[in-house]
Amino acid sequence: MTEAPTETDSIDAAHRAVFDAGLVVRKEVLGADYVDAALTRNAGTDGEALQKYVSEFVWGSVWTRPGLDRRSRSLINLGMLVALSQHHELAVHVKGGLNNGLSREEIVEAVIHATAYAGAPAGLAAMRVVQETLTAELGPLNPKDQA
Repeated sequence: MTEAPTETDSIDAAHRAVFDAGLVVRKEVLGADYVDAALTRNAGTDGEALQKYVSEFVWGSVWTRPGLDRRSRSLINLGMLVALSQHHELAVHVKGGLNNGLSREEIVEAVIHATAYAGAPAGLAAMRVVQETLTAELGPLNPKDQA
C-alpha cells in the first residue's frame, strides 16, 4: 500500500516542474554547454542552491511567462546589464540574444539606447564586451553591412 502524497510532496513536485521548465528555456537561450558547465561547477558547493534558484525562478517563472517573446526579453536584459555594468552576464546574454533572433545591429542599438540612460562610461565598457562577443560569435563586422 502506498502512502498518499503529502503537501510537501506536492510543493516539491511544483518546484521541480518549474525548475525543469526553466532549465529547458535556459539551455535553449544560453546553450546547453554553458548551463551544464554552470550547474556542474557549482554542484556540491554553496553556489548550487543559487543555480537551482536561478533556473527555477528566473528562467522557469519569468522567462516562461506570456506577454513578451524571447527577443524582447533579450533586449530588456541587454539594457539592464549595461546599466548594471554586469559584463560577464552581458557577454552571455549577447549570445542568448543571438540565439533568440536578435541581429548584430539590434544588439548594438540596444547598447547605444541603454548608454543614453545609463551613461557613457557604462555604455563604453559594455560595448567593449559586446564587440568582443559579437566578433567571436559572428566574425568581424563587414563594412558593407553598415551601408
